[in-house]
Amino acid sequence: MLFRSFRIIKRFNALVLLLIIIVPLYAMGNIFLTARKAQPVSSGAIVVLGAAQFDGKPSDVLQGRLVEAKEIYKNGLAPMIVTVRAGAAGDRTTEAATGFHWLKNSGIKLKNLIPVPQGRDTLAETQSYASTLKRKGIKSVIIVTDKYHCLRAMTMAKDQGLTTSCAPAKTGPASVSNSGFKYLARETGAYLAYVTAGRHGIHLSDQIKN
Repeated sequence: MLFRSFRIIKRFNALVLLLIIIVPLYAMGNIFLTARKAQPVSSGAIVVLGAAQFDGKPSDVLQGRLVEAKEIYKNGLAPMIVTVRAGAAGDRTTEAATGFHWLKNSGIKLKNLIPVPQGRDTLAETQSYASTLKRKGIKSVIIVTDKYHCLRAMTMAKDQGLTTSCAPAKTGPASVSNSGFKYLARETGAYLAYVTAGRHGIHLSDQIKN
């Protein structure tokens, strides 16, 4: 009887260990494939997720996203662009405002720009812009962000009732060509944290700082 119990415990531990290995690998594969296949489709709005800004000047990461958003807009895939995220402690402006002014100065009409200066992580950003767009009757978005961030950002938007596609930034340090395995591994952890706990209202800060 004791030997049988030991065998059961051993098999259970082996199963747990297997799951610990398989689940992250499966999630990582989904993140990688989503990044490779991501293509924007015609939608109600383009959403530029926030990244660092320096006294009103976009960081290279944020500028890469803004350039991509402008290109999508010029191609006629959506009639407006939403910039998102609050400022960090001590900032004189927000990431949403910085993106808004960059796009305005790049020739995008004011009536087609919506700044949403709320949220300091992806989930809070998503909740904020989703609420804003729903009030305007918009139910589909193109999310502009880093390629390995696409799956998590799209999953969060879908959980808010939006139809989504993703357009990874093609320029900048977090662009399609510059994102490496370290970013993929960190994003895998952040994605798993969201789908296992964040969906159920447990507060989780981003594991990836943009």
